[in-house]
Amino acid sequence: MKLVCGGWRRFLWCLPLLFIVSHLLSGGLRPDLSIEEVPKKGKNKFDRLVLGPATGQGLPNRLHCQGVKALNRTRYSSSRPRAEARERTTFVTVFTIYNGSLDVRGSGGSSDRVVVGRSSYNRVERSMAILTVFFNFIQVTMPQSDVVILTDPASDLSVTREGVFVHPIEGEYSRDKLMLQRIRSYIAFLDEEQRNVSPDQIHNYIFTDSDIAVVDDLNSVFRDFQDFHLALTFRNNKNQPLNSGFIAVRGTPEGINRARMFLKEVLEAYISRYSSASRMLGDQLALAWVVKFHASFDLKRFTKPQAFVEKVGGASVLFLPCAVYNWTPPEGAGQFHGMPLDVKVVHFKGSRKRLMLESWNYYNSSGSMADMLCLILGSGRTKYDF
Repeated sequence: MKLVCGGWRRFLWCLPLLFIVSHLLSGGLRPDLSIEEVPKKGKNKFDRLVLGPATGQGLPNRLHCQGVKALNRTRYSSSRPRAEARERTTFVTVFTIYNGSLDVRGSGGSSDRVVVGRSSYNRVERSMAILTVFFNFIQVTMPQSDVVILTDPASDLSVTREGVFVHPIEGEYSRDKLMLQRIRSYIAFLDEEQRNVSPDQIHNYIFTDSDIAVVDDLNSVFRDFQDFHLALTFRNNKNQPLNSGFIAVRGTPEGINRARMFLKEVLEAYISRYSSASRMLGDQLALAWVVKFHASFDLKRFTKPQAFVEKVGGASVLFLPCAVYNWTPPEGAGQFHGMPLDVKVVHFKGSRKRLMLESWNYYNSSGSMADMLCLILGSGRTKYDF
């Protein structure tokens, strides 16, 4: 492109054009990305990405961005250390399709449909798209890992994809009981794995929500922290310091057994103390109650984003900071202090589901994980239509 802007008046006339061209060349804009200032007030939801200022600018150990261009990201090289040959990591998630919603699956004219990129989705298709993106990120960052979907045997769930396995488990998967059933399904799965555990091949497990993006290799959890049976993520929140969207279990006989016993105690606390919160939050309240009941450590340790190990009952529990292993835009202190450079998991809770799909589309077109994280960081404060 050749620009002729000689003379003072012509220079003034060309200033806007020069700005646009330079921003395009720097990677700050993409043809399919709408960028504007995030409104300071208002509850309107957006049907497109809205990019605002990225928090954490100037702070050490935080991602710094110019638009959607990462300025200081150097991780995610192809030389990341591999897991030992005798150890594998399998992701486990609970997912179901409610048969009452299947009639909208083929509807093309529903007002409930939303458009993301070049695709249009109804409610069921949105859920499946999120699940697919969940698979996609794992395939990029941990290609040797499998995914197991625990689901209602009555659910019309069919997934044909290498390394993804649908595992029906009997239970009550209604929306009002799903969080309670999730813990039951985890326990049932670990019961089966305990009977089939092999000393020759260790299967480590990471139980997660399906609305997360794994953006870095999580084998490091089992490699860098040796003395734990299960791992939980924590945040600086007095009433709900623990998040149930990420639970890692070491795949040894003792690790699986200790994790089973721990989750059974969480389930008992859930039923006896927090049954009124069975639809949401009850699992997190039960987790916190079990930890506080057993642990003798100072709960103020949850205020500092540093990993530590403590005994909880008979289990050795590794506590990992949400800021790295369960970072959520825009909830929690991480929102105000930006995104840590070593973030490994991004959790797209609530209305951030559109942002999850848009993030994958952007990564798929740009090939840059770091720039994609800038997109998430700048877009995380906005309410979207998912």
